Amino acid sequence: MTDRWRTYPSSNATYDELITEKGNPRLAARRLVSHLRAFDDQELEARQKSADLSIREMGISFTVYSQSGNIDRAWPFDIIPRVIAAKEWQEVDAGLKQRLTALNMFIQDVYTKQEILKDGIIPKDLVLKSTGFKEQCMGMKPAHGVWAHVCGTDLIRDWNGEFLVLEDNLRIPSGVSYMLENRQITKRVLPELFRDYSILPIDDYPSMLYRTLASIAPNRPRKPCIALLTPGIYNSAYFEHAFLAQGMGAELVEGVDLFVKDEEVFMRTVDGPQKVDVIYRRVDEEFLDPEMFRKDSVLGTPGLMSAWRAGNVAIANAPGSGVADNKAIYAYVPEMIRYYLNEKPKISNVETYLCSDPEQRAYVLANLADLVVKPTDESGGYGIMVGPKSSASQHRAYAKLIRKHPNKYIAQPTISLSTAPTLAGKTIAPRHLDLRPFILQGKESWATPGGLTRVALKEGSLVVNSSQGGGSKDTWIVE
Repeated sequence: MTDRWRTYPSSNATYDELITEKGNPRLAARRLVSHLRAFDDQELEARQKSADLSIREMGISFTVYSQSGNIDRAWPFDIIPRVIAAKEWQEVDAGLKQRLTALNMFIQDVYTKQEILKDGIIPKDLVLKSTGFKEQCMGMKPAHGVWAHVCGTDLIRDWNGEFLVLEDNLRIPSGVSYMLENRQITKRVLPELFRDYSILPIDDYPSMLYRTLASIAPNRPRKPCIALLTPGIYNSAYFEHAFLAQGMGAELVEGVDLFVKDEEVFMRTVDGPQKVDVIYRRVDEEFLDPEMFRKDSVLGTPGLMSAWRAGNVAIANAPGSGVADNKAIYAYVPEMIRYYLNEKPKISNVETYLCSDPEQRAYVLANLADLVVKPTDESGGYGIMVGPKSSASQHRAYAKLIRKHPNKYIAQPTISLSTAPTLAGKTIAPRHLDLRPFILQGKESWATPGGLTRVALKEGSLVVNSSQGGGSKDTWIVE
C-alpha cells in the first residue's frame, strides 16, 4: 500500500464511493482498490499523465465563456474510477425510467387537457407563467406522447449512500460524449482491469440514441434522415454535437443548412435538397425558429415550428419540453409520479423549499446560512449560493433577491455530497461528486448503465460543473 492510500481519511459525515468509514474498500470496489494500491507513486502519476496525453491527442475539450472571450480547455479527468454495484443500480435504473415517464405525461397534459393543474396538484401560475411554457406548443401530441426524448438526471448520494435526484435536465442535456470518452481513456490507461472486472458497457449509447430518434420519425420510413442541429463551432458543447452525429451516422447541420418548403424540412446538400425526418436539436428553443420565437435568431430555421406542428418532422427534445425543466417544477415530480402512474417514487427528491410559498420563503430567509439557494431557470452551476460557504454580505444580497423575485428561487438543505478517492497532486484525497445518467425515451425507454460522474476538484467544493472548475471520472457498474 502506498502512502497515498494510507493517509486517505475516513469520515462519518460523507458517504465515500470506494472506501468505508472503517477504511476498507467497499465490496464492489475491492479488486480496483487492491490493484491501484499496488502502484507506486511513479506508476500512478505515469498513468494519469497518459490519460492527460490521450485527452490532448483526442482533442477532448470544453469551452468556458468569459468576458475576455471563449476559452477551450482540455477535459479535466481523474483516472480513479467510481464503482457502483449492478444490483444497486437496478433500482436506480427503474426509478429513472419511472421519473421520465411521469415527466413526459406531465408535459403532454400541460399542452392538452391540463388536468393536473385543474386538480390543484401543481399551482397553475407556476406552470403557465414559467419561461419554459410555450403557448405555441398547445394542442401538440408528439409520437408516443414523448416530449423529452433525452434526459440527463443529476443524482447525488447522501451521507447514508442513498441516491437522490438533484434536478432533471430536459431541454438540451449535455455531457454524454464525455461519459463515453471517459470510458475510452480508462481502457487505455487501465486496460488490465477490464479483463478482471465485469463492467456494464456504455458504448452502445449512439446506436440507442439513433434507435430512439428513428422511432419518432413521421410515417416511419425504413431509413429516416436524422439531422443533429447545432448552434455551430463556437458553442461550448460543439465537441459533443460532432461526436454524436458521427456516432449515429446522422447529419450535423446548422440552421442555415435547412429550409422549409410546404411545411416540410429539407437539408441543402451537393446533390440537391434532401428531406429531413427527425431533428435532434442542440439549439435552445428560443432560437429555433425566428417566425415563432426570437425574431433576431440566426441559429434556427424559419418555418421549422410550422413543419413540426404539421407533423412532417419530429424534433427531439420537442419544443416546449422545458416547461418541466424548472427547479420549482422539480419539487412536484414525486406528486406527478403518484398522479399519473399511481406509484410510489422509486428515487426520492432532495427536500426543496419554494420561495414562492410565503411560509417556505420565511423559513429560507431565516436559514440562508444553512441552505443552498438556486435560481429556478439557470443551469451549469450559475447563480447558486451555498449558504455555509458564503459570506454574510452574500446572504443579505440573496435575501434581497428572494424578496424581490420569490418565484425565481428555490432552496435546499446543504447535503454533503458523496466523495471518492481522487488524485490530487501528490496525494489521493476525497472529492465531492455527482452523477448524470442519460435516459432515452421514444417507443421504448433505456437508461445508461451509470453515467457522467462529475467531480469538484477543489478541496471542499460542492460545485461539480466543468464551467465552475469541476472534472470527471469513469463510472463503473459492476456485476
